[in-house]
Amino acid sequence: MDKHLREERVDGKLVYDGDFLKVRRDTIRLPDGKLAAREYIRHPGAVVILPLFDDGTVLLERQYRYPNQQVFIEFPAGKIDPGEDPLACAQRELLEETGYTARDWQFVCTIHNAIAYSDEHLDIYLARGLTAGESKLDEEEFLETFTAPLTDMLAWVREGKVSDVKTVIGAFWLEKIIAGQWQATTPL
Repeated sequence: MDKHLREERVDGKLVYDGDFLKVRRDTIRLPDGKLAAREYIRHPGAVVILPLFDDGTVLLERQYRYPNQQVFIEFPAGKIDPGEDPLACAQRELLEETGYTARDWQFVCTIHNAIAYSDEHLDIYLARGLTAGESKLDEEEFLETFTAPLTDMLAWVREGKVSDVKTVIGAFWLEKIIAGQWQATTPL
């Protein structure tokens, strides 16, 4: 299926091997038989957590993102470690970044946020039954957490104050879930 759209790898090489990201340059055969090059980033995958309080507010973070030289409003998220279960990663990241644990977890969806140049995927989880605790930030991690009504967050998306794609998609999912229009999967 979709053979008329498929590209096939002919050969390739690793052009950058970083601690976190890997960059490849492959020669591929196009559907019409011609050769072309594809450069792309290999990413280990990540999780996004949608922490929802019983009163309908959400837990968010403000974090400086160096590539864009600005502070972004985001949902908690983090990279999946080698061999780590994505749900375990979500639970670990929520605790490390915010100090919160959750009683109820549901898988929401998987998104691919940069399909033209990366194989990165993000698994989104809904976390409910939140209990506060002490955060355990990584040594090189600086962020602050805050709560906001989902209506404010949606307004920030509309106004461009929230532009992080994982957070925008998470906000839209939460709006549909709270309205009873969409459902996350069964509890994990």
